[in-house]
Amino acid sequence: MNMPPNFLPGDSIADALTAGVHAPTPVPTLALASMTTSDVVQIVLYLAVLISLVKPLGWFMARVLDGKPGEAPLGLGRALGWLERGIYVLCGTTSGGGRVGIGASRAGHVVEMGWKSYAVGLLLFNAIGFIAVYALQRLQHILPANPAGLGEIEAKSAFNTAVSFATNTNWQGYGGEVTMSYLTQMLGLGVQNFLSAATGIAVLAALIRGLARQSSGTIGNCWADLTRGTLYILMPLSVVLSIALVSQGVVQTFRGPHEVALTVPLTTSDGAAVATQTIPLGPAASQIAIKQLGTNGGGFFNVNSAHPLENPTALSNFLQVLAILLVPAALCWTFGEMVRDRRQGWSVLAAMLAIFVPLLFATYTFEARGNPAVAALGVDTTATLGELSGNMEGKEARFGIANSALWAAATTAASNGSVNSMHDSYTPLGGLFPMWLMQLGEVVFGGVGSGLYGMLMFVIVAVFVAGLMVGRAPEYLGKKVEPFEMKMAMVCVLVPCTIVLVGTGVAVLVPEGNTTSNPGPHGFSQVLYAFSSAGNNNGSAFAGLTANTPFYNIALGLAMWFSRFWIIVPVLAVAGSLAAKRVSPTTSGTLPTHTPVFVLMLAAVVVIVGALTFVPALALGPVVEHLQLVGK
Repeated sequence: MNMPPNFLPGDSIADALTAGVHAPTPVPTLALASMTTSDVVQIVLYLAVLISLVKPLGWFMARVLDGKPGEAPLGLGRALGWLERGIYVLCGTTSGGGRVGIGASRAGHVVEMGWKSYAVGLLLFNAIGFIAVYALQRLQHILPANPAGLGEIEAKSAFNTAVSFATNTNWQGYGGEVTMSYLTQMLGLGVQNFLSAATGIAVLAALIRGLARQSSGTIGNCWADLTRGTLYILMPLSVVLSIALVSQGVVQTFRGPHEVALTVPLTTSDGAAVATQTIPLGPAASQIAIKQLGTNGGGFFNVNSAHPLENPTALSNFLQVLAILLVPAALCWTFGEMVRDRRQGWSVLAAMLAIFVPLLFATYTFEARGNPAVAALGVDTTATLGELSGNMEGKEARFGIANSALWAAATTAASNGSVNSMHDSYTPLGGLFPMWLMQLGEVVFGGVGSGLYGMLMFVIVAVFVAGLMVGRAPEYLGKKVEPFEMKMAMVCVLVPCTIVLVGTGVAVLVPEGNTTSNPGPHGFSQVLYAFSSAGNNNGSAFAGLTANTPFYNIALGLAMWFSRFWIIVPVLAVAGSLAAKRVSPTTSGTLPTHTPVFVLMLAAVVVIVGALTFVPALALGPVVEHLQLVGK
């Protein structure tokens, strides 16, 4: 967009227009007026790098989840095996060297669990994590590592944040650098970034064992899965990414806020002179690495990955957005490896990509076309080579349209929730697609572990529908899908939908829910987005809703808690039920679940459920706003 030379990043588009923006001289554009070749190349390169890493990382994670205590690939077992075994002794999990993977049993010194014991262990573990984070926030004013002297967190806000980080949602109703001490960030939020992500991996491992085993009453040991997922998967990846981010300028220090002199002093609206600026610092890089790799998303700073100390360069931006989808995508290969049929993993990944790629390009296209209301005022917003164009409001000039749209689609597809642009400033339809990616159930990549086990619930629904169509008893990987599995799968599918729609309905009806920055359909979109984010454990926000209020802290906190654990328990129930069944032999009438036809059917089931559930609500928000915009 062509702006006057005195236009500052903090100015609004309205400020620019009143400053004297004139219609620019037309410039040549590409055949595709709404996108440029460089933008498309960046997106395609990202997808190519992501897919190329699926196999090696997926292989590595399969060896970890199906390995023996004290053993892990790439020498990690020798380096960290003593710590793993020590944790097992403390937890009473094992005293020897038995396997914890698919072939495990009570023999071999690993005490395995049935699905109910596994579920109780995970629920208690996460409840303890919630209590710890809540206590740290309430007591941070008297605890060390608080160089800024920040006070205690208000009770309802602390409740919301504790639930948020314990459930891998990382919704933030606060500004990190002015609210949380370094100790709270590291010991509370940072630790939960690891443990909540490890919980998703553990549940997925249990479900895979349920599919791979037969006539078994156990699905593994939750303490072993949590330990190995943290020590051998999340920690090593986070160390590597942290070092890479520090090399790019991401801050990592225990120094307090630093005051610097402004190059050009400013004057406030009341005439006061401002000659200095306080720059917040802190141990950010270590938390940013796990926030992306664990699909957590909680920013160290208030504006998240749009902050120059959290995401300073194009390379740091690429590494972070790659990390968002890296583990969820690679877990598809892990799944195929652990069930001894890699085609199954590729088919699930293909279904995810079949949904994600079109919605990514749709988001990009509507943002690259610009804002019709701005274009009507004579401002050229057409995307062209060599200049930042399109709808740049709320976006970093460092990243432009392509990297902003890519991040928005990736973070909402992966239940990550971090942002490098403000979704509230997207065009109505540009913001619709990231919102819908969340509403699909966070199964298009989704969270670490949680995305894949959510998609496998949709697989159960798809094979059940296919079985009805051909008149055969539905099966998946040789296991018959019976009424119990279908009921549990439907609970997993319907709980997030119910939470989102009921929560949104209540919020727009009560006065306490009316804290939107815009009236009409955009305000409705802000509320719908908030509950879509909380109800699907995403954590991103439209950035226009005042959510740090008693009503939203409690309502969104409950939404996050129920949407996380009312799904985990049914998934583990399915794992236990499937593990107890025998594998039926494959016949000519068995539905193949690795073919392009099944991939399309699975993608269609996910999209149809999302469309039937949320199109009416989307019509009241983004669709109406779009019609109002183009009708002016």
